Amino acid sequence: MSNINVVIFEDNSSLRRGLTILINSSDGFECSGAFGNCDNLVQHIAATKPDVVLMDIEMPGMNGIEAVKILKSQFPELKILMETIFEDDEKVFHSICSGAEGYILKNTPPLQILEAIREIHEGGAPMSPGIAGKVLAMFNQGTSLTKGASHDLTLNETEMLKYLVYGMSYSVIAEKCFVSLETVRTRVKNIYKKLKVG
Repeated sequence: MSNINVVIFEDNSSLRRGLTILINSSDGFECSGAFGNCDNLVQHIAATKPDVVLMDIEMPGMNGIEAVKILKSQFPELKILMETIFEDDEKVFHSICSGAEGYILKNTPPLQILEAIREIHEGGAPMSPGIAGKVLAMFNQGTSLTKGASHDLTLNETEMLKYLVYGMSYSVIAEKCFVSLETVRTRVKNIYKKLKVG
């Protein structure tokens, strides 16, 4: 089985270096590129052919949200994991609408970063506890930054979000809810879809 090929876009040089080392020193992963901005974005992706892109929302010049739109139009199969400090809810939801598959916070522990990369590569939609909390709050308040978004979470989806807020992994949630891992993935994907409506 080949390694998961990851490309990083992160303007903080020490964080970029740390992520590169983490990925290259972990079994089953390799980092084929790490860039401090989104200049030459399409060329970088065409040259490195990654499975997963780790994209910072806040970047100098072109930001991560704009980059996601371009990448999704040029490479629709590419999996994009957004990285954020979560200062701005609106930016996160705009990047959901742009097509990113998952979100992690910048202070996510290293093993969970690798889990999120693997999860997104396997077709899942990673959602860190901090992100899940914000999404749950947004649905509870009935407010939206996406015009026409559906606010009707099923009881199962609400339960899933609450478990994610507590930091439970997909496999633990599956056991707790007596469902398959694939069912958990599908429910989280459905939550993202409801944010994207409109």
